[in-house]
Amino acid sequence: MDYPILSFLIFIPLVGALVTLFVRGDNAEGTAQNARSTALTASLATFGVCLLMLAFYDGSTPAMQFVENRTWIDALNIRYHVGVDGLSVLFVFLTALLTPICILVSWKSITKNVRGYMASFLALEGFVIGVFCALDFVLFYIFWEAMLIPMFLLIGVWGGENRVYAAVKFFLYTFLGSVLMLIALIYLYFANGQSFDILQMAHLNLPLETQKYLWLALFAAFAVKIPMWPVHTWLPDAHVQAPTAGSVILAGILLKMGGYGFLRFNLPILPEASVYFTPFVMVLSVIAILWAALVAFAQTDIKKMIAYSSVSHMGFITLGIFAATEEAVQGAILQMLNHGVVSAALFMGVGVVYDRMHTRDLARFGGLATRMPVYAFIMMLFTMAAVGLPGTNSFVGEFLILVGSYGVAQTATSLAAVGVVLGALYMLWLYRKMIMGEAVHADVKKLGDVNTREILTFAPLMVLVLWIGLFPASWLGLMEGSVKELVENYDGLPMATVSESNLKIGDLQPVDHKGGHHGH
Repeated sequence: MDYPILSFLIFIPLVGALVTLFVRGDNAEGTAQNARSTALTASLATFGVCLLMLAFYDGSTPAMQFVENRTWIDALNIRYHVGVDGLSVLFVFLTALLTPICILVSWKSITKNVRGYMASFLALEGFVIGVFCALDFVLFYIFWEAMLIPMFLLIGVWGGENRVYAAVKFFLYTFLGSVLMLIALIYLYFANGQSFDILQMAHLNLPLETQKYLWLALFAAFAVKIPMWPVHTWLPDAHVQAPTAGSVILAGILLKMGGYGFLRFNLPILPEASVYFTPFVMVLSVIAILWAALVAFAQTDIKKMIAYSSVSHMGFITLGIFAATEEAVQGAILQMLNHGVVSAALFMGVGVVYDRMHTRDLARFGGLATRMPVYAFIMMLFTMAAVGLPGTNSFVGEFLILVGSYGVAQTATSLAAVGVVLGALYMLWLYRKMIMGEAVHADVKKLGDVNTREILTFAPLMVLVLWIGLFPASWLGLMEGSVKELVENYDGLPMATVSESNLKIGDLQPVDHKGGHHGH
């Protein structure tokens, strides 16, 4: 296609945000209603363009598609260079899908400064799609930093009681990691012949020592975003304080930017350092999976529980990415999409009852099934998906990660499998406490079931849970070419770098990254 389809995806929400800020109505309520309608229209237009992109996208080739490459700042050789491949196309889709859902979720619950709120969401959408499409490192960095501002505002202005603390903590953690990324960016610019081209950087054969320092700088930025243990502490605070739609976008999309960073930068540009640090990442991943699952069990705030479950689930994703076999990387990308769908839906589910009862204390719930049968069914589907029940989307992703990682690190994968069991325990316990049993509290007895608007927000996510679960090939096909190329470039590395590492994890073994072992 000759149309600048990715520019439309990036700039429709940004222009929509500007328009939303300046819409007017006959009175305050009219202005708010016009702001909501404008934001919804812009986000649906973006989603329409995204579906058009998917219709013309070819998953069998690793080549970048819909590429636009124009001079931007000539003196520094900074270009407006965008494109998508199998590593990024699903995240663009996820962003375009969740934004209109977030706007619908906030339709009634946000009444304060509606224009600013809706504009923040659209700006966030434009910047995040920019992150996933950028092929120039400076462009990537600008979008990466720019998305901090609307997210900071969403938590800090429209959040809960401790919103300012949570927003500042989120900002400082993320910003600190990004400063290290900036240093790596400048070094790579000069190493790459004064070019910020990310794809060219993958052909630099840097010495291992240099790679290690650059890898750690990039790792700092991406690990905070995922967030990996122990730099995860901003996430539960941010989730608890953020408005419902803020939590949806945070869990659904922002956490995926860290995983995407590893796939786009650490593995292709610094492959030997990635191999060297694999045991280190495996240790952190396993700690995150098991520790966060146990901490989730101890929570009384439902939102906090789902926030810790996110830390645990993202541990599987980092395990899969750094196992770097074809199955594990495909599983990790698919699981990022799955987590985006399921955790977004779970936070929306918490939002539904919070809007009615104004509490997230687990002890106040129980017996919702008798008062809200449709809600109970919807939550059951997403609980089963979170648990990884066969037939739901998460089963496919988790299965691929465990199968693909087992050949590389048997002990780490076996421990991760224990995390699947723990995840099932706390999610089923949460469902039983909230939905089953008797309605003890008086305010539960007064609750009404989900309305049409709420059902509409859940419907596309319910479809995706079953579609990905029952027909995973249609989604795996979109990333096949790119994952193959990534893994093949990784294959044939001097795998001895692993044995240099003093961080052993069980029986970490050099592996032929298509799945089988090298001879020992």
